[in-house]
Amino acid sequence: MAEKLKITLVKSPIGAIPKQRATVEALGLNKMHKTVEMPDNGAVRGMIQNVRHLVKVEEI
Repeated sequence: MAEKLKITLVKSPIGAIPKQRATVEALGLNKMHKTVEMPDNGAVRGMIQNVRHLVKVEEI
């Protein structure tokens, strides 16, 4: 596993269910094409799995 993950919001969560919108916000993504770096651990991987159709993930 990589040390960090680079997560970018590529699709709007407007039409998503509320739980997915909350997950996107918890990841720190509040605008389109915003990128955040998060540690690569099980909790973050689980959050990404729930919104995998809205984000792009790169290992750093």
